[in-house]
Amino acid sequence: MSTDTAAAATAARSIRNPVLAGFHPDPSILRVGDDYYLATSTFEWYPGVRVHHSRDLVHWRALDGIITDRRLLDLRGCGDSNGVWAPDLTYHDGEFHLVYSDVASFASGYWDPQNYLVTAPDIAGPWSDPVQLHGRGFDAALFHDDGTTWLLSMSADWRPGRDRFGGIEIQQYDRVARALVGRPRLLFTGTPVGMTEGPHLYRHDGWYWLITAEGGTSWEHQVTVARSRELFGPYEVDPDGPLLTSVGRPDLRLQKAGHGSLVRTPDGAWYLAHLASRPYSPLGSCVLGRETAIQRVDWPSGGWPRIPGGVPAEEVTAPDLPAHPWPAEPATDHFDAPELGRCWSTLRRPPSADWLDLRSRPSHLRIHGGQSPVGRQSPSLVARRVGATRCSLETVVEFDPVDHRQLAGITAYYNTLNWHHLYLSRADDKRVALELLSSDNGRRTPYPALTVDASDVARVGLRATFDGPVVRFDYDLGAGWRQLPVDLDATILSDEHAALIIDGEPAAWGFTGAFLGLWVQDLGRDGAHADFDLATYREH
Repeated sequence: MSTDTAAAATAARSIRNPVLAGFHPDPSILRVGDDYYLATSTFEWYPGVRVHHSRDLVHWRALDGIITDRRLLDLRGCGDSNGVWAPDLTYHDGEFHLVYSDVASFASGYWDPQNYLVTAPDIAGPWSDPVQLHGRGFDAALFHDDGTTWLLSMSADWRPGRDRFGGIEIQQYDRVARALVGRPRLLFTGTPVGMTEGPHLYRHDGWYWLITAEGGTSWEHQVTVARSRELFGPYEVDPDGPLLTSVGRPDLRLQKAGHGSLVRTPDGAWYLAHLASRPYSPLGSCVLGRETAIQRVDWPSGGWPRIPGGVPAEEVTAPDLPAHPWPAEPATDHFDAPELGRCWSTLRRPPSADWLDLRSRPSHLRIHGGQSPVGRQSPSLVARRVGATRCSLETVVEFDPVDHRQLAGITAYYNTLNWHHLYLSRADDKRVALELLSSDNGRRTPYPALTVDASDVARVGLRATFDGPVVRFDYDLGAGWRQLPVDLDATILSDEHAALIIDGEPAAWGFTGAFLGLWVQDLGRDGAHADFDLATYREH
């Protein structure tokens, strides 16, 4: 066996976490035959619900997302970190089922959730029109059991002084009538850790096993296991504590471990997919957001499931399956395809022809300008997840702005309030100016001393680089790359920085992660567009 072959074989036996780097939270894992799928939350971004595919639990590739158009969900007006929460993917009777929550609020004790179900004969679709389910709580999930199907979710309680996380409820779903039937029942009220959510139910070894997330989705997060001989309980909590948590272990690289779902391989091995974060310093900023990791689970007959030490490991023994790597994604997108590539996401509106154009000018992405950074109906931002602490996005743009209301460029982005943007615009003296603007919780900071005259250049190279806690920008006017002499704060592009803290109320965290993107604004709605010739993403 050659050295390269031996290295590949060794790598195939190890799962290296996170398996999905960058913003990929709330994983729902599913096996259908020899195929494994991971569905993750997307919040205010299209495609709603990203799906990744593997055949060995080691190598994963992105598939097309599921919620790709407004027929399935309209995200216009969606608030920061609202939208698609905690999807649940199951397979039953030859059909895929996806349940997802559209959460409209998450502060002051209100969530205003609405749950939906779509089905398809294949993971690639076509997906049915959505069935509207209840709005009593979020993190809804299906459980298929002996000819019946049940919907679980957390039960929200808005009343002041009450537990906002009222427990886990269950209600029967009639798959023929495509409707909930019967009355809901409270299945489980959680442990003293509280904030019980993210339910998944399994039947194994003569028990019903209820997996929940507790402790909130930050540093106190955990995976809790309870079991019962009967579907409706009572459920006994594992006396040895959580299946998985990072609590009390700031030394661990993977923090915030929680919100898990289980999968079983053909040879009977069990694995848990869960979210985790990698802070830049102990219990510090998580610019990469909440990521997906996988742990091996030991589950002896008659016993409780166990993860070694109950903590998340960065390297895990993989199942005994043939290695199945996928072709590497090209570093550069030349925009030659008729549709936007799978690596890209779009903010609050799907990538439709009314604002994105890959056909009018071959090998270019034409983006028609949209709303301002705080606009929530029709922004024009095409972006991809930041997947490493050191990475960059580089592009070449052609843009002829009419006035200061037209801007096009590159951004390091978290949400409407937190971003850095290097852009071309038209100055009052009619020059085309390359300008830099930052927003920190809505407080904007311009850098007029760094403005560059780009009037005599038709094509401008732009580059944004994450270098640990720093963001830097470079530009090329045809004479080579030059760096703007300023180090910008990358940590403002983190869940922690986006947190909304109100006295007496639970913290409303940011739930996404940092992006690198191409951003065009047409604040006067005068028809401005920019052409991007290519985009190159590299991890350093």
